[in-house]
Amino acid sequence: MSEKEKDIMEITNQDIAIEVKNLCIGYKNIKAYSIKKSLLRLKKVHVEEFQAVKDVSFVVPKGEILGIIGKNGSGKSTMLKAMAGIFSPDSGSIDLKGHTVSLLSIGVGFQKEVTGRENILLSGMLLGFSEQEIRAKMDEIIAFAELGKFIDMPVKTYSSGMYSKLAFSITAILETEIMLIDEVLSVGDQHFKKKSYKKMKELISNRDRTVVIVSHNISTLSSLCERVMWMHDGVIKKIGDADAVLEEYQEFMK
Repeated sequence: MSEKEKDIMEITNQDIAIEVKNLCIGYKNIKAYSIKKSLLRLKKVHVEEFQAVKDVSFVVPKGEILGIIGKNGSGKSTMLKAMAGIFSPDSGSIDLKGHTVSLLSIGVGFQKEVTGRENILLSGMLLGFSEQEIRAKMDEIIAFAELGKFIDMPVKTYSSGMYSKLAFSITAILETEIMLIDEVLSVGDQHFKKKSYKKMKELISNRDRTVVIVSHNISTLSSLCERVMWMHDGVIKKIGDADAVLEEYQEFMK
């Protein structure tokens, strides 16, 4: 029996928040030199297909904190974006069981030409909140983000740290039932890292909230997560107890 089949069997008696079945996601890459040759020689453009996620299946019970680890290019972030509805799978399915979901990821979801304040409204509406609900939380989000006068400046003027502060604040204050986090806890100044880590601990202590964290940080995953899923070359190499999987992963990466 495979690791993913064991994982699904162990969780069948619990309430499921996320169910991923036979998920496949691929990219098509067009090489630049092929385009030039095609124009000059009237040949077809050479398209290469890259399979980022290959027949992946797993479940996440309600209230769990699942960590995902793996080297760059293993398919972690692609899968997370598919769970958030940003990418469409080529085949397979993702069932969030009707739960509200938010993705916390640098470079995703903001309109860079408008202000941070306006992006709070836009992001909140995309998460399914009403304008009234967002405005009721607006001051709290702005205070947590600590952006000062930049909150009324276009997001394109923000540094990556400022971007992450605003993204984290929106997701943390407008609490959804499922939180998907992609490496954001490692971005920002030391003060904000400590504050966001403390806030994250508060959020995930709510057993009605389900969290999936993609990270390369062993200590973060060890301290926050109950289980860890190790992805390698688009497939699940191991899933199970956080410390056991992380130890095996570290040995593999030596």
